Amino acid sequence: MRVNNQLLIRHLGLQNYEKMYRAMVRFTTERNESTIDEIIYLEHSPVYTLGLAGKTEHILEPDATPVIKTDRGGQVTYHGPGQLIIYLLIDLKRRGLNIKNLVYQLEESVIAMLAECSINASRKAGAPGVYVGDRKIAALGIRVRRGCCYHGLALNVDMDTTPFNRINPCGYPGLEVTQLREQGIELNIEQAAERLLPHLVKNLNYDQENIIIDAELSEFPIDHIAA
Repeated sequence: MRVNNQLLIRHLGLQNYEKMYRAMVRFTTERNESTIDEIIYLEHSPVYTLGLAGKTEHILEPDATPVIKTDRGGQVTYHGPGQLIIYLLIDLKRRGLNIKNLVYQLEESVIAMLAECSINASRKAGAPGVYVGDRKIAALGIRVRRGCCYHGLALNVDMDTTPFNRINPCGYPGLEVTQLREQGIELNIEQAAERLLPHLVKNLNYDQENIIIDAELSEFPIDHIAA
């Protein structure tokens, strides 16, 4: 089996955003052509994040929640417990993907997962993410460096959505958000990940036989970065 056809899936639980962000940057900087791709799912402690073009004026009511500037695409969003975060550390060249293909497949995976839950979701032209009606249920933000990507997607599962009222989510004034619980779907983070990951694996063209789940293959750089 060729190492570069493998995919390692990790569950890292509740993590500090800034620590995880720096770990992803380090992983991507240090990886090479034989590095195994990884998908990591987790939750974050409460945090607002600003993308490369992020404008602080989209934070309408600043509070004690940390605001972290990042190098992903997009404007401002909120992360907190009860939201499924999936980070994709993937060699796009190796998978034959470009950023447009990747975004499409991420959205397609979420839409398919929601369809299994009897939720009719869709895209919006010019506004990456997944929507139920006019309300956003999943946000995307990606960075590509040397043909490899990091960051990923956030799916609202069962969380306190009040902090979204203090920002213009993704830079759109008045944009409302929703979550699985409000759509009548009672899942925890692990159950939501179990529903979504098979679609991601399929749509990103990995073979199931090459998937490694939470293996102690190597330490992720987060283990070596102080909070």
